[in-house]
Amino acid sequence: MTTNRLLVPLLSITVAVSVALFAATPARAQSADATYAQSCAACHGDKGHGDGPAGKYLKPPPPDFVVSLKGKSDDWIAKAISQGGPAVGESPTMPGFSQFSADQVKALVDYIKKLDS
Repeated sequence: MTTNRLLVPLLSITVAVSVALFAATPARAQSADATYAQSCAACHGDKGHGDGPAGKYLKPPPPDFVVSLKGKSDDWIAKAISQGGPAVGESPTMPGFSQFSADQVKALVDYIKKLDS
């Protein structure tokens, strides 16, 4: 029983670190959909519903963008992307993607806002 309680947080951290390391490869000159597919979809899912294959191991799981981004400004979303969840009062399992340029972050914000619309 104790092993399971320790295993879940460890898996969550491992997945988050793995995603962050994988995403550390700059996405130069990629379209927003390619950047999202490479750096975000593993946790957030193809349509932003928080149902990506890695997301199911995170505690808490990634939220559905349709719900979680309602009423959030572009600046708030950009800060979450570039600085990570803790920068906006959200989950520490959301890594920051500081390697993205301002243009890449803006393109991702626009892309994410249009998911599942």
